[in-house]
Amino acid sequence: MYTNLPRMFEIHQKIASPKLENVEKEVHSELDRFDLSGKVGEGERIAITAGSRGIRDKAAILKVLVDRLKALSAKPFIVPCMGSHGGATAEGQIRVLQHMGITEKYLGAPIVSSMAVKEIGRTSFGTPVLIDRNICERADKIVVVNRIKPHTDFSHEVESGICKMMIIGMGKHEGALMAHRLTIKYGFSAIFREVLPIIQNALPLFFGIGIIENQYDRTASVHLLRPENFYEEERKLLKRARRIMPRLPFKQIDVLIIDEMGKNVSGTGMDPNVTGRRFFIGSAPLKEPKITRIFVRDLTPESDGNAVGIGFAEYTTKRLVNKIDMEATAVNVITGMQPECGRIPIAFDKDRDAIQAACDNSGVINPQDLRIVWIKNTMELEYIWASEPMFQESRENSSIEVVSDLQEVPFDRSGNMVGKWPKIQKKS
Repeated sequence: MYTNLPRMFEIHQKIASPKLENVEKEVHSELDRFDLSGKVGEGERIAITAGSRGIRDKAAILKVLVDRLKALSAKPFIVPCMGSHGGATAEGQIRVLQHMGITEKYLGAPIVSSMAVKEIGRTSFGTPVLIDRNICERADKIVVVNRIKPHTDFSHEVESGICKMMIIGMGKHEGALMAHRLTIKYGFSAIFREVLPIIQNALPLFFGIGIIENQYDRTASVHLLRPENFYEEERKLLKRARRIMPRLPFKQIDVLIIDEMGKNVSGTGMDPNVTGRRFFIGSAPLKEPKITRIFVRDLTPESDGNAVGIGFAEYTTKRLVNKIDMEATAVNVITGMQPECGRIPIAFDKDRDAIQAACDNSGVINPQDLRIVWIKNTMELEYIWASEPMFQESRENSSIEVVSDLQEVPFDRSGNMVGKWPKIQKKS
C-alpha cells in the first residue's frame, strides 16, 4: 500500500540574473576589441576546443569563431576536448558534439577527432603532461572555449573553465587520467601549479573564450581572455559565476526527485553544487543543501549512455539503467578517480515504487510532513515543484513566486510520474 504523499505546488525562482540578449554580437565585439584581424595570418591552422558540457550557446559561439577566422583566410578546425567522455573513442566524442548541434555542416569547419596524445613535458613529480596530438602537431594557434563555473568535485580559486579544459579536456583520455591521478595524492591545486604552466609554455595559445551562464541556464556574459592572464582572469570570473549559479531555494529536503541526469547537464550527471553531495577523495563535503534521499528518473539522450554520477542517487528506474553504456560510464568514472559515481542505485519499474522507498527511508514519521522537491535536472531550476510542508516557507521567501495551487503528485496508470516540464519551458 502506497503512502499518501503531501500535495505539491509549483514555484518560480525570481532571481535577478544578467542575460545576454545577443550572444553572437557580444562575441564579435570581444573579437574586435582583441583586434583579431591584425593577429591572424593567411592559411594559419587554428584549433578550437569543443567540450562535452551542455552549454546553451556553445554551438553558436563556435560558429562565430569559425566564420571570423575563415573570413581572415585562416583554416580553423574543431577538436573534441573532453577527456574520456564519449566512451574514450574518437567516434564517441564526435557523437557527443553532434548531440549538441556541433557538426561540420553547421560550423563550416572540419572536426578532427582522435584519442592520440603527445607528451609535451613532465611535472616535478615525474608524470608526463599529455595533450591531443592534432593540437600539438597541426595547430599554429589554439583557441580554448569553455564555460566558467564552480566545479563539481573540488573547491579552488580556479575550478571548471579555460584552465581545466586545457589540462583535462585537451589531454584526452590518457592526459586526463594522468592529471586526475595527481589530484588523488596531491590535490587539485597540484594540476594547476604543475601542469598548467607546462601547457602554457609549450603550446601556441591564441586566446580563450570564457562563458558564464546564469541561474536559468542562459548566457550571462562572454569574455575573451589572453593566454598570459588565463588563470588570474578566470579566478575573477569564477567569483561572478558562483554568485549566479543554479541553486535550490531550500536548505533541507527529505526527498529530491530529478527527472533526468546526464553529461550535458553536469560533468557528474547531477551537479553536487545543487544536490550537496560530493564523493571526491580529499575534497571537503558540501555543507548544504542537506538532502536525505535522491531519486533520479532518466538519462538524457545527449549523454550517449554515460551515466557518471548515477551513484549520487539512492533510487532510480530500470528504464534509466537499461540506457546505461556500462563501458563508457566505467571509463569516465575511473578516469575521473570517482568509481563511487558509477555505482548503480536500487532500480524500480515504477516511479511510484521508487518514491515510496525514498519516503520510507527518509526518517520522516508522518508522510504529510515530507519535504519533497521535484526538478527537471540540476541545471534548469527556474521552475520547480515542492511539497505542502514548504508552502508557507515559499510564500515568505521574496525570491520565490508560488505559481500554482496545491495538487496531487501526478502519476499515470503505470505508476510513473507525468512530467509538466513542457508547460514550464514555455513559460520560462
